[in-house]
Amino acid sequence: MDLDIQMSDPDFWNHPDTARRISQEATALKEEVQGHRALMEQVADLREYLELAMEEKDTSLTADIEKQYEALAGEVEKREIRLLLSGEYDRCNAIVTFHAGAGGTEAQDWTQMLIRMYTRWAERNGYVMRLMDLQPGDEAGVKSATFSVDGEYAYGYLKSEKGVHRLVRISPFDAAARRHTSFTAVDVMPELPDDVDVKINMDEVRVDYFRASGAGGQHVNKTSSAVRMTHLPTGIVVQCQNERSQLQNKEMCLKYLRAKLFELEEEKKAQLKAEIGGTHQAIEWGSQIRSYVFHPYNLVKDHRTDVETGNTQAVMDGELDKFIEGFLQREKNRKAAGQDPYNG
Repeated sequence: MDLDIQMSDPDFWNHPDTARRISQEATALKEEVQGHRALMEQVADLREYLELAMEEKDTSLTADIEKQYEALAGEVEKREIRLLLSGEYDRCNAIVTFHAGAGGTEAQDWTQMLIRMYTRWAERNGYVMRLMDLQPGDEAGVKSATFSVDGEYAYGYLKSEKGVHRLVRISPFDAAARRHTSFTAVDVMPELPDDVDVKINMDEVRVDYFRASGAGGQHVNKTSSAVRMTHLPTGIVVQCQNERSQLQNKEMCLKYLRAKLFELEEEKKAQLKAEIGGTHQAIEWGSQIRSYVFHPYNLVKDHRTDVETGNTQAVMDGELDKFIEGFLQREKNRKAAGQDPYNG
């Protein structure tokens, strides 16, 4: 049934959650159509501009035409990539967590480098990356951190980054200047819409309040505003300490817990599907999705798609689009072939 027809039903808002979801879907589709029409108008305008310049033999317009063409080509490319984001939760905000692997300061420094990389990527793409929780390293870097990445399609783009990231470099913390290998695990979950049914029995959740630690402004350590939630049946622990009030931290913590429980259920379904199909892939700490090599040569390579670049500095400054797009294209191709896009 047409969405507009559904929305015109007098009883439409009798079911607020469903109505909100349909309304948001309708708005998103209208924005896509309007954007496509605007793009077609720009193409038509540029064609007329080009024809006029050719008739007048006015070469002074060449630079301006080329500039407009490049801008249009870039917009078309973005829209083509956007078409790959067809997952149910791709439009959602994302919750991204980082966990340093074994190796102490070296691994914790690598974790901080990855956080900077994703922060730069978010800034480049107009997303807001907000800190939810941070456990600083013993001497330098970060042990673990959780961020929300707010903006349309944040999860759709960042879901490709879930996995283990491996760094090879000469350690700045090694007096003997030896080469070290470090690992950081990145997890990415959708921040679920309110109408997604994730049942949480709060009687099974232990809520602890404590004082926030680390850098965070004048309010830190004055009150027990930080919140930790432990889901007793599963042992899942989440916490948030960066908001200014206990209530805000509790709300963010609950969103994080919903995402973790949803992820757990999805993993159970995937495992059952794999068992029924007779396949199984071990998820191990060493099964990295991407390697970043700073010594003895410069190379960043994604092991799932074979997309690579020697410009390591650009990648660390947030130029991740070629890796994300490579994964999305791979996902599309594997779905078309009837394969699990995340397996292998």
